[in-house]
Amino acid sequence: MPVSTKAPNDGLPIRDVSARSGVAPSALRFYESLGLISSERTAGGHRVYPRHVLRRVAFIRIAQRMGLSLQQVADALATLPPDRAPTKAQWAKLSRSWRRELDARIGTLERLRNDLTGCIGCGCLSLQTCTLYNPQDVAATRGESARYLLGDDPAELVPELAELDGD
Repeated sequence: MPVSTKAPNDGLPIRDVSARSGVAPSALRFYESLGLISSERTAGGHRVYPRHVLRRVAFIRIAQRMGLSLQQVADALATLPPDRAPTKAQWAKLSRSWRRELDARIGTLERLRNDLTGCIGCGCLSLQTCTLYNPQDVAATRGESARYLLGDDPAELVPELAELDGD
């Protein structure tokens, strides 16, 4: 990894931000196009990022690993100062705002884990007791195996689903 010879207050070229963050330059350009990060241009037209962008990129990566959408990330970053690294208090406030959603996701994953245990052995996802993908086993009227995974439309089997989708 090349070492930058720039002074501490100088911006970082995209290759340095990429190397230090582990994010490809194309992803950095994409994040910039969405307004998640920003750069300035040199006289030669090259991107130069402020050093605090490394924290923003780390935040984006962590948020994505948690399953948050880029829109949720953008909304969160909009509450932080764009021209400097956020304070510890600002980071803490932001993380508290996601706590309820993360707790709900954890609860969903725990229910999935607990319900999935009963389905592992059969593999068909078409049992009357399957609460994950085929409640009340309505897909069994179409035949054996995982009907929805084979392409059967759930809305054709359960008319209430079509009504919910506005069909």
